[in-house]
Amino acid sequence: MKITMIGKGRMKEFFTQRIKRGLVRRLNNFKVARVARQVASREPLPDGAPVVFFKASTGIDDLSWNSGFHLLTSWAFRLQGIPVIYFACDSGMSHCVLGTNRDDVQKEPPCRSCVFQSKALYAGVKTSGGQRSTSVVNWFNYQRSPQLAAAIEDLSIPDLITFEWQTIPLGALCLPGLRWVLRIHHLQDDENTRHLFREYILSAWNVAQKFDAMLEQVQPRAVLVFNGQFFPEAAARYMAHRRGLRVITHEVGLQPATAYFTEGEATAYPIHIPDEFELNDEQNAKLDAYLAKRFQGDFTMAGIKFWADMKGLDGAFLHKAEGFKQIVPIFTNVIFDTSQPHANTIFEDMFVWLDLVLEEIQRHPETLFVIRAHPDESRVRKASRETVAGWVEARRVMDLPNVVFVPPGETLSSYELILKSKFVMVYNSTIGLEASIMGAPVLCAGRARFTQYPTVFFPQTTEEIRKKMREFLSAGSIDVPLEFKRNARRFLYYQLFRTSLPFGEFLEPSVRTTQTRLKSFGLGELVNADAIKVIEHGVLEGGDFLLKG
Repeated sequence: MKITMIGKGRMKEFFTQRIKRGLVRRLNNFKVARVARQVASREPLPDGAPVVFFKASTGIDDLSWNSGFHLLTSWAFRLQGIPVIYFACDSGMSHCVLGTNRDDVQKEPPCRSCVFQSKALYAGVKTSGGQRSTSVVNWFNYQRSPQLAAAIEDLSIPDLITFEWQTIPLGALCLPGLRWVLRIHHLQDDENTRHLFREYILSAWNVAQKFDAMLEQVQPRAVLVFNGQFFPEAAARYMAHRRGLRVITHEVGLQPATAYFTEGEATAYPIHIPDEFELNDEQNAKLDAYLAKRFQGDFTMAGIKFWADMKGLDGAFLHKAEGFKQIVPIFTNVIFDTSQPHANTIFEDMFVWLDLVLEEIQRHPETLFVIRAHPDESRVRKASRETVAGWVEARRVMDLPNVVFVPPGETLSSYELILKSKFVMVYNSTIGLEASIMGAPVLCAGRARFTQYPTVFFPQTTEEIRKKMREFLSAGSIDVPLEFKRNARRFLYYQLFRTSLPFGEFLEPSVRTTQTRLKSFGLGELVNADAIKVIEHGVLEGGDFLLKG
């Protein structure tokens, strides 16, 4: 009876939240549409070539943070006479990344609700095939290519990965999104996966052709897309680059309610830090205040707070550690982050690295290795299907007496663990940057945002990584170059306070914190916002998309 009552209580809470989200979403859409019409009514005569905006992979029937950044930027442009072309999906793909049901890949995407959402975002904008003289929304639909369908019908997963059509690498363009939505790196060569891959390729081809035709007609000055990794935007980015056009991508920033814009790959986070830049006393204090909160677990990323109940190392762990010479933590990452094309430059994937690490764990019984799964592995609705926990079980890692495994739901403090460690191993997780700031030696195995500067030990071959592991494990002490901590602090400062463009005046978390809703604000406030000024300078004048200070 007790279990039944608990189950009923949770079900009631679930439906209450669902109803609340639906009401908030509808009210937000009304508000967005109202402001969109105000923007359209106040749009001055256009000046110059348009900027194309495209975001098919962020938000279906809710306003995601990236959708909010995208929309607000386009409104600000239009209000200043910069013509905007929205390239918008009107059931333009047989399958899309966000609309994929990973439990039933044959199921069609929810086009109706998605198009309804898009029409709210683009309310008041003229529908057209794309005129250069004013802002318009260019809706594209789906046209299946029988020739392409026949060419890929019998291909295996390896063949689909390398597939090209009329010199366009459709397989490579679709692969990141496929891995992301399935939450695995190693794709199974079964009919369900092949079916989804084929539909992505067919849809990517449709996007590429429609987008290229639109570019030919409107001749834009620049293209702005979300992320650039999922196949709709990746195909658009590829076609724009082929024409020599500038493409700006964007992602969520490191601070709450902030965005990151770049002419490079947003997920790789390219940042140019002048060699002469040094943090002054005020900037150091600002960074230290942020780190103090983060080390207590007080931070969010893309609306998610991972460490609400961070706890220290308990007595049982400390007692176990006393039986070993040294502690080495191994920080892993989620598979959909490590599957980005730019991450795996040394190893084929994170699990190949873990296999190498396991060999050294077996060779060094005097060392206690703590394998930490990333908390995002088990996130609701986004749980990984190829996990570190699964690797631990498959390799029987817990049979080894010198291993402690920390599952994704365990809120043990990584920072306390680092302080007690001889050195730290990471694949490409941000904890590597923080460990370097704390003064710990960090051995990195995958390309990370922070490895573009000397911040960690980052050997460039598998054998060099193995050699460095053995060297660190046997060394009495490890000398860390002073530049690692300096560069780590400089890089993190730039990420937090220069590249994270604030939109908190205009957006706030919705019922589900991974989504957002519009605040009340004046259109003049939007046009004059610091974030908008930075983006406008970057898009129109080739600026660096950095805040001052």
